[in-house]
Amino acid sequence: MASALWFDTPPAAPGGLQTFSAEPDRRRLTGAAVKAVLRLVDAWGGSNAEGAALLGVSESTWDRMKAGRWDGVLSQDQLTRASALIGVFKGLHLLFADAMADRWPMLENRGPVFDRKTPVQAMIEGGIPRMLETRQYVDALRGGL
Repeated sequence: MASALWFDTPPAAPGGLQTFSAEPDRRRLTGAAVKAVLRLVDAWGGSNAEGAALLGVSESTWDRMKAGRWDGVLSQDQLTRASALIGVFKGLHLLFADAMADRWPMLENRGPVFDRKTPVQAMIEGGIPRMLETRQYVDALRGGL
């Protein structure tokens, strides 16, 4: 009987790390994550297509999110994308004390992570791994690693 309980309630992640795997946690975090990603894509001057691609949703879902007519729950991958994007946004605002923080993601970049693409283009093409690399890159630039 104890093993049945284990399947009902997964064990906590080591060190209390957020895994986004439990549906109640994803449901709880979805609203704030969607709101944050909508705002940061707008601050970056991103298009609807770019916002949808960054979050990993269709453009029609992105449009419903923008209009406040979406009541879904983000997947584990989508929450990971949101977390990485929020980290990039925060890191840029700690690095730059001016409007460059919001311009930087749309500027061609010669950094090793971007290959002369904009960080937004690189993150769209590279998915979650490139988003996490971008976050690490920004953190390293500001001395956070």
